[in-house]
Amino acid sequence: MDRLEAMRIFARVAERLSFSRAAEDLGLPRATVTDAVQRLERRLKVRLLDRTTRVVRPTPEGEAYHRRCLAILAAVEDAEGALAGGVPAGRLRVEVQGTLARHFLLPGLPEFLGTHPGIAFEMSEGDRLADPVREGIDVLLRTGDPGNESLVGRRIARLEQATLASPSYLAERGRPETPDDLRGGHRMVGFRASPGGGMLPLAFAVDGTIRELVLPAPVSVDAAESYVRAAEVGLGLIQVPLYHAGAALEFGILVRVLEGFPPPPLPVFLLHPRGRQLSPRVRAFLDWARHEFAARSDTGKTEGTPAADQPSARL
Repeated sequence: MDRLEAMRIFARVAERLSFSRAAEDLGLPRATVTDAVQRLERRLKVRLLDRTTRVVRPTPEGEAYHRRCLAILAAVEDAEGALAGGVPAGRLRVEVQGTLARHFLLPGLPEFLGTHPGIAFEMSEGDRLADPVREGIDVLLRTGDPGNESLVGRRIARLEQATLASPSYLAERGRPETPDDLRGGHRMVGFRASPGGGMLPLAFAVDGTIRELVLPAPVSVDAAESYVRAAEVGLGLIQVPLYHAGAALEFGILVRVLEGFPPPPLPVFLLHPRGRQLSPRVRAFLDWARHEFAARSDTGKTEGTPAADQPSARL
């Protein structure tokens, strides 16, 4: 086994903190991965990984070597990609939040894969902020403030949001004309952004500032589909990006309220690990995803003023 292959194997073990998961990622037998790391440690005369029955972690020397391995492997990939014309190829792992994939990515995915037949696309969905290095993810698609200094990227869209309610709810509680009308007689469907977390407030633009309100919430959920469905059956007010309630609005299952006091736009970010050289397949995906959001977002724009971005996500 050559040195570059040994570096590649060690880097994946160091990122995944597991010989088994690294072997699965690389399509190699676990014994081959274990042997490669052991041979590397013998050649370097240093212990790169601390191993216990429950966890594998890089030693300080292993962390330093891991950083150098990533730089070397990225340089090799860039050099080979340049000679090959930078053709995107290989496995691309993308983690997407909520329903973004179904609305913005999947419709155009056949064309993307047709343009880049060498890419094997793997997508997972989840609302938590995954660790791309530890979990072997190339790109994260997220809404709101990423709040993670280990990730870099750019905002690719700002999604228009609206306050919605069902006709039955409004018939029972009355149609509010201002956010102040919500106090005392209205309720919301609670949305928990994370397990065990508090409910997100409703937010309204009032005289150039953002006002947040927390209303009584007899029902709270942590999934976007249930959030919208709860509003459809009259359980309270919700705030979501317009794309997520398009059909319900079209058929009158939900209606917009307080249109003069809109929620702030919801920013969408494409993120990748800081310090990692972007491969041709990742660059190709980033460019394509920006285009898809520009074409399919409610505003049709990929940029805007960030001052009023909504920091949380109800997708």
